[in-house]
Formats: sequence, C-alpha cells, structure tokens
Amino acid sequence: MTDLDVDFIRATRVSYDTIADAYTAEFPDGLGHRTMDRALITGFAELVKERGGSEPVADVGSGPGYVTARLDALGVPVFGVDVSPRMVALARQAHPELRFHVGTMTALDLPDRSLGGLLALYSVIHVPDARLPGVVREFRRVLVPGGYLLLAFQTGDGEQEHLAERFGHGIALDYYWRDPDAVADLLGEAGLDVRAQVVLEPDEGAKRPRAFLLARRPAHD
Repeated sequence: MTDLDVDFIRATRVSYDTIADAYTAEFPDGLGHRTMDRALITGFAELVKERGGSEPVADVGSGPGYVTARLDALGVPVFGVDVSPRMVALARQAHPELRFHVGTMTALDLPDRSLGGLLALYSVIHVPDARLPGVVREFRRVLVPGGYLLLAFQTGDGEQEHLAERFGHGIALDYYWRDPDAVADLLGEAGLDVRAQVVLEPDEGAKRPRAFLLARRPAHD
C-alpha cells in the first residue's frame, strides 16, 4: 500500500476530485482579494531568490495552481503537487507552461535536499494530528540547507471538523484547526528554525484567523 492509499489521503483525494471543477470555478485566483496573503507569498519568494541556488520551489497542495503561477510570475522556479488528479488536470489546463503532478505531502516523490523552498498553503488542514510531525519532517527532508518553508492554515484550539457536503456534492473531508504556537513547536522539533509567525484576522464572511509560519532549514545542517 502506498501513502496515496492511506484512508485520510484517499478521502481527501476523492473529495477534491469531486469538487475540483466547482472549486476552481469559484476560486480561479484565491489570492485576488487577499492583499496580506499576496505580500507574505511575495516575501517568501524574495527570500528564496536571495538565498541563491538553482533548486526549485514546490507548491504542495497546489489545487488550481494560482499560487504556483504567482510564484512563477515573481521569478521563482516552481512546480505544483496535489493529491487530487482532477485538480492537477485543471491546473495544467489553466497554466500549461508550468509543471504539476499528483503526490502526497506524507511521502513526497522528491530527492533529499532538492528544494530551495516549499509552500503548503491551507493544505496541512486535512492532515490528522498524529501524522503532522511526519509531514513536517518530510518537508525538512526535501529542503536544501538554508531552504525556506511557508505554511498557512486556519487557526483553532485543536478542534476537528467533518464536512460531508460542499458545492452541492457529497464529500468526506476532515479539517484540523490548530494553534500557531503548537505548529511552530512542531517545526522546531523537526529541526527547522521558525523565522516569522503572522496571524491575520478573518476576512469578511470568514470564521477563523489565518496563520502564516515561515521557517528555514539551518544553513549548516
């Protein structure tokens, strides 16, 4: 059995395959109205470029590909990874000049120390608590020394929420709302240096604050 066959990954894949077309139609560019999100992603891109090196950045949980495309426009060599084959197909259709492939953050099909940076924006929210430390270690594994990690997620006090319907389709998605300090501790335990922690208040109509954590693999690791 591969990691793509693990129960929570299978449920996430099937759910996003089911809603991919509706999701992409609703959010062709989920950053369009989020000025602060764009600013933080731009800062991440600048840090990656300042570090130098030719290693690419992976957008893990790339969905329709709009973050991948933004990084490309900022001059960062980048590719997208998503657990949903339908999302990957739609991202390729929208951004044919960029590379997207199917994969899971629990076992990235990438060599050790092969990335200059990695983003996971609102994708770790579907990872159960017991699996998150392993995901963070996997992120560290694929980063070069000095490489940057940017995580974003909706915050909470450790609650879990199950969603059985979205866009009129039946799905089975579990969401995990986490405290930013707890996630920062996990990053430190995995050997990553946390460089910044930002919490954004909810947008109009949203329920939860959004946390961004910037971390770095030590340069002399």
